[in-house]
Amino acid sequence: MEPSVAEASRVPAGDCSCPRLDPDEWHEVENDWSDITFVSSGTSALLGVPVGFAGAKSGLQGTAAKLKLTVPEDAMLLLGAGKFRRKIMLEVEGAQRGQKGVDWPGGIAYTRLVPAPWGDMQKVVGETKDAANARYNKNPDELYVWYLTCRLCSTERQFETLIVAHYKKHP
Repeated sequence: MEPSVAEASRVPAGDCSCPRLDPDEWHEVENDWSDITFVSSGTSALLGVPVGFAGAKSGLQGTAAKLKLTVPEDAMLLLGAGKFRRKIMLEVEGAQRGQKGVDWPGGIAYTRLVPAPWGDMQKVVGETKDAANARYNKNPDELYVWYLTCRLCSTERQFETLIVAHYKKHP
């Protein structure tokens, strides 16, 4: 029997430096986003699969540096929906309200920490949308994905992924 995501997140994965989230803090949990900030951009996608992901991440880190913002250790790197173009957002700290180039999504985020191999992504995102809708009686305003594993640790950590259902205002 394979370990659950909670068990797998505690298993060492070689030399990998991918983020590890505590399931108690992230799985089926509501988070206040009133003080969360991001820099954002877009990345191309081919039928929903992001292309140039590493370059987009590097560009966002450059934007954060240019704006004199700090990228926290294990910063959220969220990918939005889209077949041909997808929004990508990098969490930053130190922004001032109204600062140009900084997104303040506000509201709340309902998150689920799940195994999500590529072939299951649409299914697990749909399950998160359904769970959020059942919890709040309203569909989320946005759905985001945070891939927590790389090619070195994906199999061992079961393609651990955080799915985020964002509500701009608390339902």
